[in-house]
Amino acid sequence: MLRNNVVLAVFKRNVQSYFSGVLGYLFIVVFVVAGAFAAFNQQFFANNQANLDQLSLWYPLLLLFIIPAITMGVWADEKKLGTDELLFTLPASDLEVLLGKFLAVLAVYTIALLFSVTHIFVLSSIGNPDMGLMFTTYFGYWLAGASLLSAGMFASALTSSTTVAFVLGTVICAIPVFIGQVAPSSNLIQSLSLVEQFQDFNTGVLPLASVLYFISLAIMMLYLNRVLITRRHWSSHEQNSMGLQYLVRTISLAVILISVNAIVSYGSSRIDMTSERVYSLSQTTKDLISKIDDKNPVTIEAFISPEVSREYVPIRKRLIGLLREYDQLGGKRLQVRFVDVEPFSKEEEEARLLDISPQRVQTERGGRAYVETIFMGAVVKSATDEVVIPFFNVGTPIEYELTRSIRTVSKDDRLTVGILNTDASIFGGLDMSMGGNQPPWLIVSELKKQYRVEQVSPDSPISDTDYDVLLAVLPSSLTEPQLKNLVDYVKKGKPTLICDDPLPVFGGGRGIQMAPRMPKPSPGGMMGMRQPPPTPKAYEGRLTPLMNLLEIAWDNGEVVFDYFNPHPEFAEVVRPELIFISPKSGTKSAFSLDSNITSGLQEMLTFFPGSIRPRKDRDLNFEPLLRTGPNSGLLAWGEITSPFFNSVRIVQDPVRVIDEHAHVLAAHITSTPKSKVKGLNVIFVADADLISDELFNIRERQAFGLKIDNVTFLLNCVDQLAGDDSYISLRKRRQKHRTLTLVERETSVFIKERNAEREKANEVAEAKLEEARDRLKEQREKIEKDPSMDSREKQIRLRMAEENESRRLEVDEAKIEREKQQQVEKIKAQTERQIREIENRIRWYAILVPPFPAILLGICFLFFRLKHENQNIAPDRRLK
Repeated sequence: MLRNNVVLAVFKRNVQSYFSGVLGYLFIVVFVVAGAFAAFNQQFFANNQANLDQLSLWYPLLLLFIIPAITMGVWADEKKLGTDELLFTLPASDLEVLLGKFLAVLAVYTIALLFSVTHIFVLSSIGNPDMGLMFTTYFGYWLAGASLLSAGMFASALTSSTTVAFVLGTVICAIPVFIGQVAPSSNLIQSLSLVEQFQDFNTGVLPLASVLYFISLAIMMLYLNRVLITRRHWSSHEQNSMGLQYLVRTISLAVILISVNAIVSYGSSRIDMTSERVYSLSQTTKDLISKIDDKNPVTIEAFISPEVSREYVPIRKRLIGLLREYDQLGGKRLQVRFVDVEPFSKEEEEARLLDISPQRVQTERGGRAYVETIFMGAVVKSATDEVVIPFFNVGTPIEYELTRSIRTVSKDDRLTVGILNTDASIFGGLDMSMGGNQPPWLIVSELKKQYRVEQVSPDSPISDTDYDVLLAVLPSSLTEPQLKNLVDYVKKGKPTLICDDPLPVFGGGRGIQMAPRMPKPSPGGMMGMRQPPPTPKAYEGRLTPLMNLLEIAWDNGEVVFDYFNPHPEFAEVVRPELIFISPKSGTKSAFSLDSNITSGLQEMLTFFPGSIRPRKDRDLNFEPLLRTGPNSGLLAWGEITSPFFNSVRIVQDPVRVIDEHAHVLAAHITSTPKSKVKGLNVIFVADADLISDELFNIRERQAFGLKIDNVTFLLNCVDQLAGDDSYISLRKRRQKHRTLTLVERETSVFIKERNAEREKANEVAEAKLEEARDRLKEQREKIEKDPSMDSREKQIRLRMAEENESRRLEVDEAKIEREKQQQVEKIKAQTERQIREIENRIRWYAILVPPFPAILLGICFLFFRLKHENQNIAPDRRLK
């Protein structure tokens, strides 16, 4: 039986021994400083996220230093000084001594970790971190370190040299840290990896399986410690037999611990500590499952590959965990069937027949590149309906997808969304410019998960009873009769979502041909057959009758730009016409806080959008949904495009003038009691690229680290218009985008100055070009007014003057453009230096502040120790 007083005595002895000299404090200071260097590196500022992801990335390597430093003298010093014999002759059992020493090194590590909590205070001073996430992250740090402490003690028990103990400790601790890199695609090996087990803690989740892993690792290594310290009891003739016996015991303990971990991991119980509780089932989901009709139960068939590449391991783990929660809550109403999809198996054939789409992922094993086919999809079905989720990608909101599908199949009928046929060809089909059939846009398959989706022809009057919502993309491409049918439908008060675009660039730029200012493309035909010219667009693509009905102003060739970019890592490669919509831009109402559609959204991305404005004499309600930041402005068609053969191309660096207005990119327009047209219910979005496949793919794969809400916004619009808002709150449920607000606030001043200087440089360049043009104009007028020359001589002189001035103008233009670019680059470089200075100042603050408490405590301890020593020395024996 363990005696607590004995364990406590050993514990106090070892803790006091560690802090009796300066070395202990030195290790703590080095640990805290190294953590600060890792946490607040340049990538931290580039990511612009108020979290400790960078520290978590390097923390396992940091443990390889701090753990051996703490444990190297635990047993080695005892052997070296010969105090181990005295220790083990005391009235204390081996287990009591072992536990006392382990608790001592655990206390030292805990103290060191507590000193590093200053990282959180620094983070709070420059941003708004999620405290639940901070707690789980630090709890993960503590568990990971605690488990490796026992491994470091085992290394110390193998030798009497602290230096050798440090090296052995580093080697032994490196095994669980690096084992995951031995076989990245093996789930078994990955489950033994300390790095892999820590992942959930860094997302704000306390997973029971990972907690048990760290406890099991500590128990296993403590048992090996006990084996080593009990060897002294073995007689010489018992060495072989006892060694074999303990080897069997060790293997048995390892098997038991691995088995328990495997069983617990199957249950996958987790505690969600994030502020938004995004890793646990919402009350909406629980209520939905409880309302499923027992006579129409729902089945989820999940087709999941048993082994996936490293980047998909967290998604697979979370998907399986959530599905098990659905299964536990569902009972007989909802059952989940897991199907392991092995390559070339019957299960793979079944998955493909059910339209489960695999993802081909390139991975690396043993220094060689491989392409793996991964299945992670599901079929949700009932007796009356079926929904297929082809693949759960990195950015797929898993709970939302599953809950929406369950509700869809458990209801007897679905609402209907009609998609108007326009030149955008949302449903795909034959495209002569692309040389073949094109697939439907991804928005179609997304809507089909919840609604019945039907094509709507604009060539005849649109039925006002067949569709709950009408979606019209690029209606500016309609002919006059087609546009009349659309306007008549909207006038009846039918819910309509309209997406038009002054400069669509979807399809890799193919959409430019469908811009409202561009003529309709000629219809395709057989080779050699002449086709009649296309019917022109109604009102030259200006949507005049629709604009009059909605009482808004929209220039079909005017493009919005905005210098705001919340992602410093690629701020210089994203042009201002790719607009990020976020309250961080300086416009608090960038997303309307009063609308159920946009409240709670965090960030959207639009490509070359337009701007809409309400008319002054309107009697309709105009509710802005999306707004730009104040550092924005407008570009006319002739400024953003230039002729290119039979088409146009986008000007790379047009002259941009900030007008400091928050331009409206989307608005909800409804009737008021005073309106002439009753029941009007329209959402107008001045960007068609917002629902393009390119932005869908960015959202699905979280490309470039972007977590955009484009799809969420669009589906919220459809739901709101359809009068079904049950999914809106669930769809917007994700972690808050927490950025470095202090850095953004200080750097925004320099960015604004840079934009002003850039505009000034553009104005100066334009003024110089205007002077050069005026010279040509003056010379022409002088020749034309000269009475001494006849008309022929005037023509010759004019032609010569124009040629001379044209050459001079070309030279002047090139020189002025070069000077402008030099000035712009100079301004850019100066701004970058100022921003780097701010980041470096904050970084050094973040590095120097955390170790200060440890240094102060060490100085105080040293002072009191010296004072205490002097008190015990007779005055006549002290140095004079």
